[in-house]
Amino acid sequence: MDISKYRGDFPVLNTKDAPTYLDSACMTLRPQQVIDSIMEYYTKYPACGGRSVHRMSWQVTEGFEMARDSLRRLLGAEKTSEVVFTRNTTEGMNLVANGLGLKKGDKVLTSDKEHNSNVVPWHHMAKYKGIDYQVVPAKDNYYFDLEALKESIDSKTKLMSIIHTSNLDGHTNPVKDIIEICHDKGIKVLMDAAQAAPHKELDVVDLDVDFASVSAHKFCGPSGMGALYGKYNELKNLVPSYVGGSTVVNATYEEYELLPPPACFEAGLQDYAGAIGAGTAAEYIMGVGRVNIQEHETKLNTILSGRMENLEGVSIIGPEDVSKRGGITSFTLDGWDTTEIAMHLDENYNIAVRSGMHCVHSWFNSRGIDGTARASIYFYNYEDDVRMFTDAVEDMLSG
Repeated sequence: MDISKYRGDFPVLNTKDAPTYLDSACMTLRPQQVIDSIMEYYTKYPACGGRSVHRMSWQVTEGFEMARDSLRRLLGAEKTSEVVFTRNTTEGMNLVANGLGLKKGDKVLTSDKEHNSNVVPWHHMAKYKGIDYQVVPAKDNYYFDLEALKESIDSKTKLMSIIHTSNLDGHTNPVKDIIEICHDKGIKVLMDAAQAAPHKELDVVDLDVDFASVSAHKFCGPSGMGALYGKYNELKNLVPSYVGGSTVVNATYEEYELLPPPACFEAGLQDYAGAIGAGTAAEYIMGVGRVNIQEHETKLNTILSGRMENLEGVSIIGPEDVSKRGGITSFTLDGWDTTEIAMHLDENYNIAVRSGMHCVHSWFNSRGIDGTARASIYFYNYEDDVRMFTDAVEDMLSG
Protein backbone atom coordinates (compact mmCIF):
# COMPACT_ATOMS: atom_id res chain seq x y z
CA MET A 1 0.00 0.00 0.00
CA ASP A 2 1.37 3.42 -1.00
CA ILE A 3 1.10 5.34 2.28
CA SER A 4 2.22 8.64 0.75
CA LYS A 5 -0.86 8.50 -1.49
CA TYR A 6 -3.07 8.85 1.58
CA ARG A 7 -0.85 10.64 4.07
CA GLY A 8 -0.99 13.80 1.98
CA ASP A 9 -4.76 13.96 2.59
CA PHE A 10 -4.27 14.66 6.33
CA PRO A 11 -3.52 18.34 7.02
CA VAL A 12 -2.11 17.76 10.51
CA LEU A 13 0.50 15.35 9.12
CA ASN A 14 1.70 17.89 6.58
CA THR A 15 2.60 20.74 8.91
CA LYS A 16 6.10 21.84 9.86
CA ASP A 17 5.83 20.38 13.35
CA ALA A 18 3.73 17.34 12.47
CA PRO A 19 3.55 14.85 15.35
CA THR A 20 4.31 11.16 15.18
CA TYR A 21 0.71 10.23 15.80
CA LEU A 22 0.21 6.84 17.46
CA ASP A 23 -3.14 7.40 19.19
CA SER A 24 -5.59 6.30 16.50
CA ALA A 25 -7.32 3.76 18.75
CA CYS A 26 -8.59 6.79 20.66
CA MET A 27 -9.19 9.23 17.82
CA THR A 28 -8.23 8.96 14.17
CA LEU A 29 -7.05 11.94 12.15
CA ARG A 30 -9.31 13.46 9.48
CA PRO A 31 -8.52 13.71 5.78
CA GLN A 32 -9.20 16.91 3.89
CA GLN A 33 -12.08 15.22 2.08
CA VAL A 34 -14.00 14.81 5.35
CA ILE A 35 -13.22 18.37 6.45
CA ASP A 36 -14.37 19.70 3.07
CA SER A 37 -17.66 17.78 3.18
CA ILE A 38 -18.46 19.24 6.60
CA MET A 39 -17.55 22.76 5.49
CA GLU A 40 -19.59 22.37 2.33
CA TYR A 41 -22.70 21.79 4.42
CA TYR A 42 -22.09 24.93 6.49
CA THR A 43 -21.17 27.14 3.54
CA LYS A 44 -23.51 25.91 0.79
CA TYR A 45 -26.66 24.38 2.26
CA PRO A 46 -26.82 24.95 6.05
CA ALA A 47 -30.49 24.06 6.36
CA CYS A 48 -32.57 21.42 8.15
CA GLY A 49 -33.41 18.15 6.47
CA GLY A 50 -36.70 16.29 6.24
CA ARG A 51 -38.89 19.29 7.02
CA SER A 52 -38.79 22.21 4.59
CA VAL A 53 -39.40 21.87 0.86
CA HIS A 54 -36.87 24.39 -0.47
CA ARG A 55 -33.89 23.20 -2.48
CA MET A 56 -31.34 23.57 0.33
CA SER A 57 -33.45 21.38 2.59
CA TRP A 58 -33.73 18.72 -0.11
CA GLN A 59 -29.96 18.84 -0.52
CA VAL A 60 -29.51 18.26 3.22
CA THR A 61 -31.91 15.32 3.18
CA GLU A 62 -30.16 13.80 0.19
CA GLY A 63 -26.72 14.17 1.79
CA PHE A 64 -27.98 12.79 5.09
CA GLU A 65 -29.49 9.68 3.51
CA MET A 66 -26.51 9.12 1.22
CA ALA A 67 -24.34 9.15 4.34
CA ARG A 68 -26.63 6.56 5.93
CA ASP A 69 -26.13 4.35 2.89
CA SER A 70 -22.36 4.73 3.14
CA LEU A 71 -22.49 3.56 6.75
CA ARG A 72 -24.74 0.68 5.70
CA ARG A 73 -22.06 -0.51 3.29
CA LEU A 74 -19.29 0.01 5.85
CA LEU A 75 -21.14 -2.33 8.22
CA GLY A 76 -22.29 -4.79 5.58
CA ALA A 77 -25.99 -4.21 6.33
CA GLU A 78 -28.69 -4.93 3.75
CA LYS A 79 -31.00 -1.94 4.29
CA THR A 80 -30.51 1.72 5.12
CA SER A 81 -33.53 1.41 7.39
CA GLU A 82 -31.33 -0.75 9.66
CA VAL A 83 -28.88 2.10 10.32
CA VAL A 84 -29.65 4.65 13.04
CA PHE A 85 -27.51 7.78 13.41
CA THR A 86 -26.19 8.23 16.96
CA ARG A 87 -23.61 10.38 18.69
CA ASN A 88 -21.19 7.50 19.23
CA THR A 89 -20.88 3.82 20.14
CA THR A 90 -21.80 4.53 23.75
CA GLU A 91 -25.14 6.03 22.78
CA GLY A 92 -25.91 3.10 20.52
CA MET A 93 -25.19 0.62 23.31
CA ASN A 94 -27.44 2.58 25.66
CA LEU A 95 -30.27 2.76 23.12
CA VAL A 96 -30.33 -1.03 23.06
CA ALA A 97 -29.86 -1.42 26.83
CA ASN A 98 -32.79 0.88 27.57
CA GLY A 99 -35.00 -0.21 24.68
CA LEU A 100 -35.07 -4.00 25.06
CA GLY A 101 -37.54 -3.93 27.94
CA LEU A 102 -35.29 -5.91 30.27
CA LYS A 103 -36.94 -6.77 33.59
CA LYS A 104 -35.85 -7.67 37.07
CA GLY A 105 -33.98 -10.98 37.03
CA ASP A 106 -33.18 -10.92 33.30
CA LYS A 107 -29.53 -11.83 32.76
CA VAL A 108 -27.07 -9.90 30.57
CA LEU A 109 -23.61 -11.30 29.83
CA THR A 110 -20.42 -9.56 28.67
CA SER A 111 -16.79 -10.56 28.34
CA ASP A 112 -14.33 -9.45 31.01
CA LYS A 113 -12.45 -7.05 28.72
CA GLU A 114 -15.09 -4.50 27.81
CA HIS A 115 -15.00 -0.75 27.29
CA ASN A 116 -17.00 1.19 29.89
CA SER A 117 -19.69 1.70 27.23
CA ASN A 118 -20.45 -2.00 27.62
CA VAL A 119 -20.04 -2.23 31.39
CA VAL A 120 -21.55 0.86 33.00
CA PRO A 121 -24.96 0.63 31.23
CA TRP A 122 -25.43 -2.87 32.67
CA HIS A 123 -24.41 -1.78 36.16
CA HIS A 124 -26.92 1.05 35.76
CA MET A 125 -29.65 -1.37 34.65
CA ALA A 126 -28.83 -3.68 37.55
CA LYS A 127 -29.10 -0.80 40.00
CA TYR A 128 -32.34 0.69 38.70
CA LYS A 129 -34.07 -2.20 36.90
CA GLY A 130 -32.82 -5.19 38.87
CA ILE A 131 -31.29 -7.06 35.94
CA ASP A 132 -28.62 -9.67 36.61
CA TYR A 133 -25.34 -8.53 35.03
CA GLN A 134 -22.65 -11.21 34.84
CA VAL A 135 -19.20 -11.38 33.28
CA VAL A 136 -17.94 -14.41 31.35
CA PRO A 137 -14.43 -15.16 32.69
CA ALA A 138 -11.53 -15.11 30.24
CA LYS A 139 -9.26 -18.00 29.26
CA ASP A 140 -5.53 -17.43 29.79
CA ASN A 141 -6.20 -13.81 30.74
CA TYR A 142 -6.75 -12.45 27.22
CA TYR A 143 -8.94 -14.88 25.28
CA PHE A 144 -12.70 -15.32 25.23
CA ASP A 145 -13.76 -18.68 26.67
CA LEU A 146 -16.58 -20.22 24.62
CA GLU A 147 -17.07 -23.04 27.13
CA ALA A 148 -17.42 -20.53 29.96
CA LEU A 149 -20.07 -18.75 27.89
CA LYS A 150 -22.05 -21.97 27.51
CA GLU A 151 -21.85 -22.54 31.26
CA SER A 152 -23.02 -18.97 31.97
CA ILE A 153 -26.18 -19.24 29.88
CA ASP A 154 -29.43 -20.18 31.57
CA SER A 155 -33.16 -19.69 31.00
CA LYS A 156 -32.98 -16.11 32.28
CA THR A 157 -30.23 -15.01 29.88
CA LYS A 158 -31.67 -12.44 27.46
CA LEU A 159 -28.63 -10.71 25.95
CA MET A 160 -24.95 -11.21 25.23
CA SER A 161 -23.21 -7.84 24.77
CA ILE A 162 -19.72 -8.28 23.41
CA ILE A 163 -16.86 -6.18 22.08
CA HIS A 164 -15.70 -7.31 18.64
CA THR A 165 -12.12 -6.05 18.90
CA SER A 166 -10.57 -4.76 22.10
CA ASN A 167 -9.29 -1.20 22.30
CA LEU A 168 -7.02 -2.33 25.14
CA ASP A 169 -4.87 -4.84 23.28
CA GLY A 170 -6.33 -5.15 19.76
CA HIS A 171 -7.45 -8.75 20.24
CA THR A 172 -10.53 -9.85 18.29
CA ASN A 173 -13.11 -12.09 19.95
CA PRO A 174 -14.61 -15.14 18.17
CA VAL A 175 -17.81 -13.18 17.64
CA LYS A 176 -19.34 -15.45 15.03
CA ASP A 177 -19.05 -18.46 17.35
CA ILE A 178 -20.42 -16.37 20.23
CA ILE A 179 -23.41 -15.30 18.16
CA GLU A 180 -24.16 -18.86 17.04
CA ILE A 181 -24.02 -20.18 20.61
CA CYS A 182 -26.33 -17.42 21.84
CA HIS A 183 -28.82 -17.66 18.98
CA ASP A 184 -29.10 -21.42 19.49
CA LYS A 185 -30.42 -20.55 22.97
CA GLY A 186 -32.69 -17.72 21.78
CA ILE A 187 -30.39 -15.01 23.18
CA LYS A 188 -29.91 -11.70 21.37
CA VAL A 189 -26.43 -10.30 20.73
CA LEU A 190 -25.30 -6.67 20.85
CA MET A 191 -21.82 -5.93 19.49
CA ASP A 192 -19.45 -3.04 20.18
CA ALA A 193 -17.78 -2.71 16.78
CA ALA A 194 -16.02 0.62 17.40
CA GLN A 195 -12.52 -0.83 17.19
CA ALA A 196 -13.40 -3.32 14.46
CA ALA A 197 -15.13 -1.39 11.67
CA PRO A 198 -12.18 0.96 10.95
CA HIS A 199 -9.58 -1.81 10.74
CA LYS A 200 -11.10 -4.93 9.19
CA GLU A 201 -13.93 -5.94 6.92
CA LEU A 202 -17.20 -6.14 8.82
CA ASP A 203 -20.31 -7.96 7.63
CA VAL A 204 -23.17 -7.80 10.11
CA VAL A 205 -25.34 -10.00 7.88
CA ASP A 206 -22.74 -12.77 7.72
CA LEU A 207 -22.17 -12.52 11.47
CA ASP A 208 -25.97 -12.59 12.00
CA VAL A 209 -25.57 -10.13 14.89
CA ASP A 210 -28.74 -8.47 16.15
CA PHE A 211 -27.25 -5.06 16.96
CA ALA A 212 -23.86 -3.39 16.36
CA SER A 213 -22.65 0.06 17.35
CA VAL A 214 -19.81 2.19 15.90
CA SER A 215 -18.25 5.66 16.24
CA ALA A 216 -17.24 7.83 13.29
CA HIS A 217 -14.19 9.30 15.05
CA LYS A 218 -12.62 5.83 14.93
CA PHE A 219 -12.69 5.75 11.10
CA CYS A 220 -11.55 9.29 10.19
CA GLY A 221 -14.94 10.87 10.70
CA PRO A 222 -16.07 13.70 12.99
CA SER A 223 -16.41 13.26 16.72
CA GLY A 224 -19.92 13.18 18.14
CA MET A 225 -21.21 10.94 15.33
CA GLY A 226 -21.86 7.22 15.24
CA ALA A 227 -24.33 4.62 14.11
CA LEU A 228 -26.35 1.76 15.51
CA TYR A 229 -27.11 -1.19 13.25
CA GLY A 230 -30.07 -3.36 14.10
CA LYS A 231 -31.91 -6.07 12.23
CA TYR A 232 -35.05 -4.31 11.10
CA ASN A 233 -37.43 -6.50 13.09
CA GLU A 234 -35.28 -5.99 16.18
CA LEU A 235 -35.36 -2.22 15.71
CA LYS A 236 -39.15 -2.31 15.33
CA ASN A 237 -39.39 -4.00 18.73
CA LEU A 238 -36.89 -1.67 20.41
CA VAL A 239 -38.46 1.12 22.47
CA PRO A 240 -36.92 4.54 21.68
CA SER A 241 -35.15 6.18 24.62
CA TYR A 242 -36.36 9.66 23.70
CA VAL A 243 -38.91 10.94 21.24
CA GLY A 244 -40.20 14.24 19.89
CA GLY A 245 -39.70 16.15 16.67
CA SER A 246 -38.91 14.00 13.63
CA THR A 247 -39.97 10.77 15.35
CA VAL A 248 -43.73 10.84 14.79
CA VAL A 249 -46.23 10.54 11.95
CA ASN A 250 -48.67 12.66 13.94
CA ALA A 251 -49.54 13.64 17.51
CA THR A 252 -52.56 14.98 19.37
CA TYR A 253 -53.21 15.77 23.01
CA GLU A 254 -54.55 12.22 23.36
CA GLU A 255 -52.06 10.07 21.43
CA TYR A 256 -49.12 9.87 19.04
CA GLU A 257 -47.93 7.56 16.26
CA LEU A 258 -44.23 6.88 15.86
CA LEU A 259 -42.51 6.72 12.51
CA PRO A 260 -40.87 3.40 11.61
CA PRO A 261 -37.13 2.86 12.17
CA PRO A 262 -34.74 4.50 11.87
CA ALA A 263 -36.61 7.82 12.16
CA CYS A 264 -38.26 6.93 15.49
CA PHE A 265 -34.77 6.82 17.10
CA GLU A 266 -33.51 10.12 15.66
CA ALA A 267 -35.32 12.73 17.73
CA GLY A 268 -35.00 16.40 16.87
CA LEU A 269 -32.81 18.16 14.36
CA GLN A 270 -29.77 16.03 13.57
CA ASP A 271 -26.09 16.80 13.23
CA TYR A 272 -26.33 16.96 9.46
CA ALA A 273 -22.77 18.13 8.93
CA GLY A 274 -21.51 15.36 11.20
CA ALA A 275 -23.56 12.70 9.43
CA ILE A 276 -22.37 13.87 6.01
CA GLY A 277 -18.79 13.92 7.28
CA ALA A 278 -19.21 10.40 8.67
CA GLY A 279 -20.50 9.22 5.31
CA THR A 280 -17.52 10.76 3.55
CA ALA A 281 -15.18 9.10 6.05
CA ALA A 282 -16.82 5.71 5.47
CA GLU A 283 -16.36 6.10 1.72
CA TYR A 284 -12.75 7.14 2.24
CA ILE A 285 -11.95 4.11 4.43
CA MET A 286 -13.65 1.73 2.02
CA GLY A 287 -11.61 3.32 -0.76
CA VAL A 288 -8.36 2.62 1.07
CA GLY A 289 -9.59 -0.92 1.68
CA ARG A 290 -9.78 -2.45 5.13
CA VAL A 291 -7.93 -5.57 4.01
CA ASN A 292 -5.05 -3.25 3.07
CA ILE A 293 -5.39 -1.39 6.38
CA GLN A 294 -5.27 -4.60 8.41
CA GLU A 295 -2.20 -5.89 6.56
CA HIS A 296 -0.40 -2.57 6.96
CA GLU A 297 -1.16 -2.35 10.69
CA THR A 298 0.05 -5.90 11.31
CA LYS A 299 3.24 -5.23 9.35
CA LEU A 300 4.06 -2.09 11.33
CA ASN A 301 3.07 -3.59 14.68
CA THR A 302 5.32 -6.57 13.97
CA ILE A 303 8.24 -4.16 13.60
CA LEU A 304 7.20 -2.14 16.65
CA SER A 305 6.60 -5.13 18.91
CA GLY A 306 9.74 -6.90 17.75
CA ARG A 307 11.87 -3.93 18.73
CA MET A 308 10.02 -3.42 22.02
CA GLU A 309 10.41 -7.07 23.02
CA ASN A 310 14.19 -6.73 22.71
CA LEU A 311 14.28 -3.89 25.23
CA GLU A 312 14.84 -4.74 28.86
CA GLY A 313 12.20 -3.17 31.10
CA VAL A 314 9.32 -3.34 28.60
CA SER A 315 6.17 -5.36 29.31
CA ILE A 316 3.54 -5.73 26.57
CA ILE A 317 -0.05 -6.33 27.64
CA GLY A 318 -1.99 -8.66 25.38
CA PRO A 319 -1.49 -11.81 23.29
CA GLU A 320 2.13 -12.69 22.52
CA ASP A 321 1.25 -13.26 18.86
CA VAL A 322 1.42 -9.76 17.37
CA SER A 323 -0.97 -10.75 14.56
CA LYS A 324 -3.67 -11.06 17.24
CA ARG A 325 -3.17 -7.46 18.38
CA GLY A 326 -3.87 -5.61 15.14
CA GLY A 327 -2.36 -2.14 15.28
CA ILE A 328 -2.36 -1.82 19.09
CA THR A 329 0.51 -2.22 21.56
CA SER A 330 -0.25 -1.58 25.23
CA PHE A 331 2.84 -1.55 27.39
CA THR A 332 4.52 -0.52 30.62
CA LEU A 333 8.11 0.52 31.30
CA ASP A 334 9.95 -0.36 34.48
CA GLY A 335 10.35 2.69 36.67
CA TRP A 336 7.89 4.81 34.69
CA ASP A 337 4.33 5.84 35.49
CA THR A 338 2.18 5.41 32.39
CA THR A 339 1.14 9.06 32.34
CA GLU A 340 4.78 10.08 32.61
CA ILE A 341 5.57 7.87 29.61
CA ALA A 342 2.97 9.61 27.45
CA MET A 343 3.95 13.10 28.63
CA HIS A 344 7.66 12.45 28.11
CA LEU A 345 7.12 11.11 24.60
CA ASP A 346 5.02 14.15 23.74
CA GLU A 347 7.24 16.81 25.28
CA ASN A 348 10.61 15.43 24.22
CA TYR A 349 9.94 13.53 20.99
CA ASN A 350 6.65 14.94 19.62
CA ILE A 351 5.15 11.45 19.74
CA ALA A 352 1.46 11.08 20.65
CA VAL A 353 0.33 7.96 22.55
CA ARG A 354 -2.37 7.38 25.14
CA SER A 355 -1.96 6.43 28.79
CA GLY A 356 -4.26 5.20 31.53
CA MET A 357 -6.92 2.49 31.62
CA HIS A 358 -8.34 3.26 28.16
CA CYS A 359 -11.93 3.12 29.49
CA VAL A 360 -11.40 -0.56 30.34
CA HIS A 361 -11.24 0.11 34.07
CA SER A 362 -12.89 -3.17 35.08
CA TRP A 363 -10.19 -5.30 33.44
CA PHE A 364 -7.31 -3.32 34.94
CA ASN A 365 -8.88 -3.10 38.39
CA SER A 366 -9.60 -6.83 38.49
CA ARG A 367 -5.92 -7.51 37.88
CA GLY A 368 -4.44 -4.81 40.07
CA ILE A 369 -2.83 -2.99 37.15
CA ASP A 370 -2.75 0.81 37.22
CA GLY A 371 -2.92 1.16 33.44
CA THR A 372 -0.66 1.13 30.41
CA ALA A 373 0.71 3.38 27.74
CA ARG A 374 -0.75 2.50 24.34
CA ALA A 375 0.66 3.01 20.87
CA SER A 376 -1.90 2.49 18.11
CA ILE A 377 -1.19 2.46 14.39
CA TYR A 378 -3.36 3.33 11.41
CA PHE A 379 -2.91 3.27 7.66
CA TYR A 380 -1.37 6.76 7.53
CA ASN A 381 1.63 5.73 9.66
CA TYR A 382 5.03 5.07 8.10
CA GLU A 383 7.59 2.51 9.24
CA ASP A 384 9.66 5.51 10.32
CA ASP A 385 6.93 6.40 12.81
CA VAL A 386 7.29 3.13 14.70
CA ARG A 387 11.08 3.24 14.50
CA MET A 388 11.15 6.75 15.96
CA PHE A 389 8.79 5.58 18.69
CA THR A 390 10.83 2.54 19.65
CA ASP A 391 14.06 4.57 19.50
CA ALA A 392 12.49 7.04 21.92
CA VAL A 393 11.43 4.24 24.29
CA GLU A 394 14.94 2.80 24.22
CA ASP A 395 16.34 6.25 24.95
CA MET A 396 13.96 6.64 27.91
CA LEU A 397 14.99 3.30 29.38
CA SER A 398 18.69 3.98 28.98
CA GLY A 399 18.43 7.47 30.46
